[in-house]
Amino acid sequence: MFQNQVPLLPGESIQTTVKDVMYICPFSGLVNGTLTITDYKLYFTSVEKESFILDVNLGVISRLETISVANQGQNTKGLELVCKDMRSPRFAYKTEESHPDVVNVLTKHAFPLSHNLSLFAYLYKEQFPVDGWKVYDPMAEYRRQGLPNESWTISKINSTYELCDTYPSILVIPTNITDEDIKRVAVFRAKHRIPVLSWIHPESQATIVRCSQPLVGPSDRRCKEDERFLQIIMDANAQSHKLTIFDARQSSVADTNKAKDGGYESESFYSNVELNFLEIPNIHVMRESLRKMKDVVYPTIDEAHWHSNIDQTHWLEYIRLLLAGAAKIADKLESGKTSVVVHCSDGWDRTAQLSSLAMLMLDSYYRTLRGFQVLVEKEWISFGHRFAARVGHGDENHANSERSPLFVQFMDCVWQMTRQFPAAFEFNELFLITVLDHLYSCLFGTFLYNSEKERAAKDVQTSSVSLWSYINR
Repeated sequence: MFQNQVPLLPGESIQTTVKDVMYICPFSGLVNGTLTITDYKLYFTSVEKESFILDVNLGVISRLETISVANQGQNTKGLELVCKDMRSPRFAYKTEESHPDVVNVLTKHAFPLSHNLSLFAYLYKEQFPVDGWKVYDPMAEYRRQGLPNESWTISKINSTYELCDTYPSILVIPTNITDEDIKRVAVFRAKHRIPVLSWIHPESQATIVRCSQPLVGPSDRRCKEDERFLQIIMDANAQSHKLTIFDARQSSVADTNKAKDGGYESESFYSNVELNFLEIPNIHVMRESLRKMKDVVYPTIDEAHWHSNIDQTHWLEYIRLLLAGAAKIADKLESGKTSVVVHCSDGWDRTAQLSSLAMLMLDSYYRTLRGFQVLVEKEWISFGHRFAARVGHGDENHANSERSPLFVQFMDCVWQMTRQFPAAFEFNELFLITVLDHLYSCLFGTFLYNSEKERAAKDVQTSSVSLWSYINR
């Protein structure tokens, strides 16, 4: 490794190089070196220690903070990069007329969408021997599950995203329901996210069905097509004469939603339906929980109060709630041979967490390297988890209340499962961390935008590389 020789990716270009920069290491104090900023990463090399390299991709930066630096003379600026992955590296550098302001260059390339620039995924030109965009083929995945069958059909009703603009173009719905009825159900469900099949049990034919909340409102509105729809879902499984609905929300919050025109299925209108609330808090609670967790683990750990500090973040309590909820869903299908409907409010956050975790428990295919990629593509990406809103790719508005670490939380749940059942998974911690690194990096197109419709409009598959091309190479 020669000094100032920065490894560049195909399509990456150096924007500025600044010498005599101090990295303020939380563990070993000040490290003197050279800072290079490209349109993809920040790369710091030490002058004293040949082997010391700090490589931070710009996508992971949440915000830039100026900090005060003691005893470094005048014209010294301090800069903290507050990152989405819990790191917060700090630097001190001399401000000189001759070179561009580090903060300006960083801001421009860390938040390209806020500066009318394109995300780096569109500039990245690496060629891989495999095409990761081919990993998930919905028709092949449903065929693997034994679909279509006499009760369930593969529908193109959403092929142009007209029925529901946040759902995938290919949906699995009951055979004996008309398009007209489906359109009426769509109007009765939040964001038009109708009940659709995610997974079917190969033996009992019990299913996991996902959707959004019904719009019953304070006056207990009814929709006979919706009631019949759930009846048909129940009838498609001959082994059980019940249908269980798992509403991920806290019951008090679901009541509040009902007052605002949302709500939940009434057991008196939906016959043979059992409704359970999983009491999982909302995205704002999860965001706050991870923020507290970051304060506990970085940059210093208070050993004396470690357990109580972790406990006060409630992060592990929420992980337990999610895993317990997914286990209830899996048990209802496996032992109860009963079909399950899962929803939260909009059906793209907690619903995705629960459906994918339950599927991971029930189906060993999803615990393979390839199968897990299919699971993420299917339950998260194609079903419209709002990655752009939750992660904030390329956007400097770090205080946006839509940001929330739902996918990180899901991956922590998966990690917990791999720790409990290491022999049941074909992948390890390194794989999970790699996926999370690229959730933020904007190197690949995989996690960009909020829906399949948006990704199609932005030519993601033709203009960027899939994360799975890199992982499966």
